[in-house]
Amino acid sequence: MQLADIKRVLILGAGTMGQQIGLQCAMHGYEVVYYDLSREILDKAGKSMTKLASWYASTGRLTEEQLQQTLSRISMTPDPAEAAREVDLISESVPEDPVIKGKILAQFNKLCPERTIFTTNTSLLLPSMFAQASGRPEKLCALHFHDLRSNNVVDVMPHPGTAPEVTQLVQDFARSIGQIVILLQKENSGYVFNTMLSSLFLSALTLASKNVASIEDIDRAWMGVTGMSIGPFGIMDQVGLSTVWDITDYWAKKKGDRQAQANADFLKQYVDKGMLGYKTMQGFYSYPNPAYSKKDFLYAESEKGD
Repeated sequence: MQLADIKRVLILGAGTMGQQIGLQCAMHGYEVVYYDLSREILDKAGKSMTKLASWYASTGRLTEEQLQQTLSRISMTPDPAEAAREVDLISESVPEDPVIKGKILAQFNKLCPERTIFTTNTSLLLPSMFAQASGRPEKLCALHFHDLRSNNVVDVMPHPGTAPEVTQLVQDFARSIGQIVILLQKENSGYVFNTMLSSLFLSALTLASKNVASIEDIDRAWMGVTGMSIGPFGIMDQVGLSTVWDITDYWAKKKGDRQAQANADFLKQYVDKGMLGYKTMQGFYSYPNPAYSKKDFLYAESEKGD
């Protein structure tokens, strides 16, 4: 299959990243169908995605005409067979569990045309963990997106059994939707950027879970020294605390790491309360106007001590 043959893209999982990925594909002319477990989930996702598309239009990324054309290319269904119909490429964004990913890809392996390419948006897992379970390991490759609202970098990571022509096709597809492709020569948990980011999260969570410093002061340290406008806990809010917890808890259990488990338990307190970060307007910070975005954030605590 060539790039020109890709017409219809299926998004498995209509969460925050699934919404962004599907919208990006539709903005670049692809027909997009979303699949999730219920109509209720899809209806909620549709509203969020329409709001995001309208925001793109307000910033000049889309004209009003392009906005309507983009939305007209998008459909949603909780029916797996309907979702799989005539699909050329899948982007999977279901929970960070290799068993779950393997099961849903296996389900769609039976429903999709033989030509369909499978891609996974997993953050820290390796495609080889569920390649055989998917039913078409030679056509499975990681295509990992970051926050599409603010950047256009993607990781393309084949596993040892990925056919070279599939790796090339996934790269071509990513570039066709305006992405900068980072090609990994071998599997690496966390790709390139996320490997660096996960180390930052680990350090920040360890400091907080051990009560070394407050969440705000940990962010102030990072922001004050690097000159960045956001710290590790603010970034975690943007990623989504349920996602950060899934990843932290999975690897803590897999490696038997006590400190990593303490970090996961620290995150779980927020997840259990439904404080999932930006998408619920409450996480480590309150949104839409988090404390770290305020002009005096860096000086707030030191001023109290003067």
